[in-house]
Amino acid sequence: MQRTISHTLTRKQLLHIKTTHLVFMIGLISSCMLSSCIQEDMLKTQFVSYQPQRMDDGWKLSTPENEGIDGVALADIYRQFHTDNALWQVRSMLVFRNGKLVAESYTKDPNDAIIPRAVWSCTKQVMGLLTGIAIQHKILAISDSLGELLPEVKNYPDKGRITLRHLLTMRSGIDFQNDGLSGQTQALLRQLPDNSVNFILERPLESTPGEKFHYTDGSPHLISAVIQHATGKRTRDWAQDVLFSKIGVQHLKWEEYRDGVTFGGFGILTTPRELAKFGQIVLDSGRWNGVPIVNSAWIQEMTTEISNVDVYSAQFGYLWWLYKSRSLIAMDGHGGQYVFIAPKKKLVIVMTAEVNTQGKFQFLNTDALRWVDKIVGITR
Repeated sequence: MQRTISHTLTRKQLLHIKTTHLVFMIGLISSCMLSSCIQEDMLKTQFVSYQPQRMDDGWKLSTPENEGIDGVALADIYRQFHTDNALWQVRSMLVFRNGKLVAESYTKDPNDAIIPRAVWSCTKQVMGLLTGIAIQHKILAISDSLGELLPEVKNYPDKGRITLRHLLTMRSGIDFQNDGLSGQTQALLRQLPDNSVNFILERPLESTPGEKFHYTDGSPHLISAVIQHATGKRTRDWAQDVLFSKIGVQHLKWEEYRDGVTFGGFGILTTPRELAKFGQIVLDSGRWNGVPIVNSAWIQEMTTEISNVDVYSAQFGYLWWLYKSRSLIAMDGHGGQYVFIAPKKKLVIVMTAEVNTQGKFQFLNTDALRWVDKIVGITR
């Protein structure tokens, strides 16, 4: 999905990475368009094999044929994925079936298997899982209001009626803008306000809470603040206790604001294989290797269209994206970081791309879905 917000890898690298990386990549693509002297293998490596690497990360390995996927057709798909010049941004594609990793390939750097990279708004989907865990532990309730959950709200009485459900469905009514250099997310990325929670709460209401869908980084950041207040731990530390350690996440990093609040709308850096674990939990109704992690009823509710919303050609549940026409559930991060879950086929497909691309230079959801359709089509 196209996002007009520019995210960054770490606080210290904010301006340097965004500027130098984007300028380099755009310049490289422009050179390819104007000259024949740059060959396609400078943008992506040649496809050799999709055989998964054996790593001690909890994933069982298998072959496409053993899991009901046409291996010859899959090899052709991967070959196209590597050689398609229009896909200069992509970095990886991984296929999981029946809870097993059957194919993976990295188009730029094989070390992407272990190097954590920003997945941007996929952080929101992780927040959706964490909210469900907090509810099953009776730390929170879906109907709780911010007036009950956050002490700061006493200074912003117009925000007191906003509920956890409103935040999860992007219907808080708060006029928090992600887009452009003047957007509020840019201010958070640059660590400008003294207090990230007050900065969001002091924004005016643009609509009555619960009335209007408005995709924003502000709502999941407030959820992170709520979790920290309710648990007495930073969200990333609590997540390590109740989720990450239980599914064998080893490389994940999670940035926080300078006031100590873990970023809720973005901020996670992880690997494609680790990102897939969150999708596999959803596919397996909240279980990891048969062990319950998230309540199955929450998984069902979280991935159900909550209201009649249709944005970016998708629908929305509790911080998770839905492609009802394709029977897909998805995680989506700026630039082209995707996890697609096809429950009917027991498939999880992960694709990642360059993290700081903008506008038409992004690996868009429409591009990614074309490859998902191909893989679904060769799966029995």
